[in-house]
Amino acid sequence: MAAHVPEHVPPERLRQNLRQILERIAAAAERRGRHPAEVRLVAVTKYVGPDEVRVLLNAGVAELGENRIQNAHPKIAALRQDVAAAGARWRMIGHLQTNKARQALQDFATIDAVDSIRLLECLAKEAAKLGRTAVPCLAEINVSGEAQKHGLRPDELRAFLERAATCPEVDIQGLMAMAPLSDTPETTSRPVFRGLRELRDRANANGWYPRPLRELSMGMTQDYEMAVEEGATLVRVGSALYGRWQDPDVRMGGRCST
Repeated sequence: MAAHVPEHVPPERLRQNLRQILERIAAAAERRGRHPAEVRLVAVTKYVGPDEVRVLLNAGVAELGENRIQNAHPKIAALRQDVAAAGARWRMIGHLQTNKARQALQDFATIDAVDSIRLLECLAKEAAKLGRTAVPCLAEINVSGEAQKHGLRPDELRAFLERAATCPEVDIQGLMAMAPLSDTPETTSRPVFRGLRELRDRANANGWYPRPLRELSMGMTQDYEMAVEEGATLVRVGSALYGRWQDPDVRMGGRCST
């Protein structure tokens, strides 16, 4: 697949969009009696280059998400020595092929889309070679059951977590899901978010993993406020940051998944 051509976004526009998103996250949290600090923004940077990432970092964004190794690697490398990026946490949020596990572990602090036991075992093996232990990971769940989506079925989570518990190289910190792209997120997204939260709570209540699963990564541009209302601790937003949401091709999923 062709690499994304980075877009240039004026810094002030980017800062303004960021402020609006953070305000909406805070309002959604408060509607459910949650403290806004319980929710963190993962700024998805696949559409932009290092200059825009620096603007986000200088504005206080600490967590950055990328979907593809080939697009992320040069960007991460370009920012590695940048003072602004010193505290940045890069998260791999896209589908990861096993043959790219080693590169992902070298570039990313967190792997957020572990969608199979096979990938889990591969990450553990490569992490051991690199001397990494307790690599933070999320288990990706296909809550909606869509055939085109990656992710574990909900009924596969217990076996996955039991296997993960035997791999000290990885630390499953929570769950991730993506709702269907739709013009009616109230009927399509909210059930997915609620289902992911209930699955997480069931796993914790029944001790499927030695440590509590605290993270819920769910919600993107079309539905991140709804995700916060349903318990998200991480929301992955890209298009709304860069002003692409008004494009109907983006809004209906032609080019956007953030």
